Amino acid sequence: MARQRDVRKKLPVHRRAVAVGELSLRASTRRAIVEGSVEKGDPVGAAELAGLLAMKRTAELIPHCHVVPLTSSRVDVTTSRRGVRATAEAETIGRTGVEMEALVGASVALLTVWDMVKYLEKDARGLYPDTSLGPVRVVTKEKGRNAAA
Repeated sequence: MARQRDVRKKLPVHRRAVAVGELSLRASTRRAIVEGSVEKGDPVGAAELAGLLAMKRTAELIPHCHVVPLTSSRVDVTTSRRGVRATAEAETIGRTGVEMEALVGASVALLTVWDMVKYLEKDARGLYPDTSLGPVRVVTKEKGRNAAA
């Protein structure tokens, strides 16, 4: 039997989580992103928006997650030495944490970049030998005092 965890007895408190992840790319692909020459447009801007939208729909994607009303969310995508890095931050005042929202935001942001640059990453067989996603991990998790106080 599948079921969500019962959180009725938990008090609403401020909760915040930050997740980060990296997408490794070829140097030529990183240059195309920085120079603004990716055929599909701006991967950074598209990834940030996609990450925000995904955070709001986490409960639709992961069956055991509760619907969490986010009070604040943010996704930043930047180029890095290895490719691109996504940082997703989620906040709520609620009965359950927002780690999954942050993880989904960072992951979807990075997948959006991959989708937009995959034509630059493919080898002769259509594979991606230089492209990898991860790790994506939670780097901050905060649980504040009772929101009713």
